Amino acid sequence: MTAKAKYVLAIDLGGTKLAAALVNHKGKVVQRASVNVDVRSGMGPVKQIETLAGQLSGANRLQGMVGAAGVAVPGLVRRDGTVWAPNLKGWKKMPLARRLKSALGIPVVVESDRNAAVLGETWCGAARGKSDAIVLMLGTGIGAGILSGGRLVRGANELSGCAGWMVVTDGFDAEAQRVGQLESLTAGPAIAAAAKRELARGVAGLLEEIPAESIHAYEVAEAARRGDALSIEVFLEAGRLLGYGVANLVSLFDPEIVVIGGGLARASDLFLDALRKSMRECAQPISGRRVRVVTSRLVGDANLLGVARLAWEAGRASPAN
Repeated sequence: MTAKAKYVLAIDLGGTKLAAALVNHKGKVVQRASVNVDVRSGMGPVKQIETLAGQLSGANRLQGMVGAAGVAVPGLVRRDGTVWAPNLKGWKKMPLARRLKSALGIPVVVESDRNAAVLGETWCGAARGKSDAIVLMLGTGIGAGILSGGRLVRGANELSGCAGWMVVTDGFDAEAQRVGQLESLTAGPAIAAAAKRELARGVAGLLEEIPAESIHAYEVAEAARRGDALSIEVFLEAGRLLGYGVANLVSLFDPEIVVIGGGLARASDLFLDALRKSMRECAQPISGRRVRVVTSRLVGDANLLGVARLAWEAGRASPAN
């Protein structure tokens, strides 16, 4: 990293949204931009990253202002640097780091979004300074970033943290076989599906006012906050099952803290108490009593800050702790 470099470029590439930011060495976002992901071709997101980099820093000043770039991706980053992202067309073995390094002329590091999240939380978020932490990302899917003894837990195939595949009940239906049992029962689509099932059974509630095809987790959360008994029960049941999953993570890794992140974290007021209760009932007793389970305070920036931290390290500049 050059002496002139004041920032790193952080990229959070999701299945539908691409966010980019310039981040200083203290973890402060000084400028940001976002676009909907171009899913028409495999190179679409790559070109968008290059365009956003130019917009944020000025095409002629990138190598002077920005010392390195970090990219969070919704998939698996292999040890050879290629990316598998099932929701992006043609991303079975995308050499993302190599292509971006060639295009941008700066060091580029690529990491899975779940690993980026735990790095962001331990740098600037609710788990700041912790060396044993788990970030459980709840949204359309479920994944966990795990830091143990200050090191990311990766696994033999870079697949550690696929928390949506934890088994928490006896049943294992087709949806569980497709996405994992915990995810099939508690992720965003599962929240909506559970509410629709109750409505189909004739259970009355505020959601009857909404066409079934328009019911998503957000609508269920809004109804719950308005006192709808059906919606409240859906979230309490999801919290109970999530607590079983968190209990497994706590018993296995003995973390200091578990941070709930992702889109569903915005509805944590509806399920966090139920999650904590079932976690404490089922986790290893000492770990279960001592671990803190909290909601992320980074408002969606955990991935950006995690790869920003990696970018500072890749540029041979350590982030401030």
